[in-house]
Amino acid sequence: MNAIDDLRCEVLVLGIGNLLWADEGFGVRCVEKLAAEWVLPETVKAMDGGTQGLYLLPYVQAARRLLVFDAIDYGLPPGTLKRVEGDEVPRFMGVKKMSLHQTGFQEVISASALTGQLPEELLLIGVQPEELDDYGGSLRPVVKVRLGEAVDMAVAALRDWGFGIEPRELKVGAGDTALAMAAYEAGRPSAEAASRIGDARFLRA
Repeated sequence: MNAIDDLRCEVLVLGIGNLLWADEGFGVRCVEKLAAEWVLPETVKAMDGGTQGLYLLPYVQAARRLLVFDAIDYGLPPGTLKRVEGDEVPRFMGVKKMSLHQTGFQEVISASALTGQLPEELLLIGVQPEELDDYGGSLRPVVKVRLGEAVDMAVAALRDWGFGIEPRELKVGAGDTALAMAAYEAGRPSAEAASRIGDARFLRA
């Protein structure tokens, strides 16, 4: 048994992006919301992929199906959700690279294909961002309001794939860390008080 075997799962649900750059955090917030509000079977792994790039390769190679949440520049109105499947996913992951994490994840998809270990099914649930260039910023309202719909799309896809997904009676995870959405947004200074070159909570003298 190798390291890939240890990571085997039927579905990897991956949220990628950077919480510290406004709408770049959409993918991570989606997977956070999915894990907090829905009970997933053991064969379905929900993962915050952040900006880890090629470090995600073994997880992707070990999955039979891959579902990705991300902020994607589709050239559509801000807040627009778009579902992309199968062979189209690699093309959209690289359509307009908005950040280094997309370059890295494009390489993950390519490397998985070259090694013959690309998941059998690919699904991308992406949102058109409104704002990325705001260090320490939260999701813009037009993007934040689509979180629930994006998660519902993922739940529907998982059920279509034959997995029993049920809502949690007691939602968990909303305040587990300082970067969870509620805590993060509560602690952020107003736009008037915050430094426009960064968020003072993450700067050191």
